[in-house]
Amino acid sequence: MTTALVLIVFLALVFDLINGMHDAANAIATGISTRAIPPRVAVAGAACFNFLGAFLSTAVAKTIGGDIVDATILTTSTVTSALVAAIFWNIFTWIKGIPSSSSHALFGGIIGAAVSAKGFVALKPEGILKILKALVLSPLIGFGVGFMVMVAIMWIFRKAAPGKVNRHFKGLQWLSASFLALSHGSNDAQKSMGIIAMAMVSAGLMDSRSMYIPTWVKIACATAMAIGTSTGGWRIIKTMGGKMIKLQPVNGFAAELTSSAVILSASTIGVPVSTTHCISGAIMGVGSSKRLSAVRWDVAGKMLWTWLITIPSTAVIGYLLETVLIKVL
Repeated sequence: MTTALVLIVFLALVFDLINGMHDAANAIATGISTRAIPPRVAVAGAACFNFLGAFLSTAVAKTIGGDIVDATILTTSTVTSALVAAIFWNIFTWIKGIPSSSSHALFGGIIGAAVSAKGFVALKPEGILKILKALVLSPLIGFGVGFMVMVAIMWIFRKAAPGKVNRHFKGLQWLSASFLALSHGSNDAQKSMGIIAMAMVSAGLMDSRSMYIPTWVKIACATAMAIGTSTGGWRIIKTMGGKMIKLQPVNGFAAELTSSAVILSASTIGVPVSTTHCISGAIMGVGSSKRLSAVRWDVAGKMLWTWLITIPSTAVIGYLLETVLIKVL
């Protein structure tokens, strides 16, 4: 393994670690905010299930590694630039406590760096369009399904006392939070796996037509994701868990169940989605089932603005970094 490839593997694992830290809120914010799960237990459980989820499939990794850009004409500096751009954006939004998409950050970084290195010929339009559709539709699906799930739950338990209902769902949140952490690992950990596979193809160590994910890559990425998750990501937990809507255990269960189903479905068909967007959309859908004013739309608006600028911002950063690296190297 060359020095450049070792650097890429290191950066990919750093991205995975920060991704786990950044997106830990996705699986545990609702459980913590409803007081269904003690914070330390929630973080430890999320780390374990994120680790296990990374081994469910490799379909997303193959999409990242082969469907966005032509890895055979890229250089290691291109992949390095994409990773640094995504890492920078994740750290920036984490410091600000803004739930941003690690998927969008990586996606934008790859596109910007590839265009800088080889021009638009390096891009694969069909794969990019497929991923863009998924990134846009997944939070909308999460919103709609979350709304319907919450309405169904309210109808089923319409004659029960709210306090009794919430006590039951407080226990069920242990299951829904675990399911969400598992689905998060099944999608997000594979993104770093795909980047490493892309780097191996560009280095001539793997055939792009028979792209596979070595066992050591799976273990390394799963471990990095779990370690990152174990740090908690408390800044973003506050935004996800309480600033958008006031959550009760029944709301948390509905949001977690919804986003888990959306994310795991996407992982099964090999489509990378933003777990942040999926859970956010589900939370807003659940909140809207009570009344539209239950959702703090000003907070949701700030998140939406961040989502819109993530891909263009990281694409520009990736482009500039690759431009500099090409001149230096």
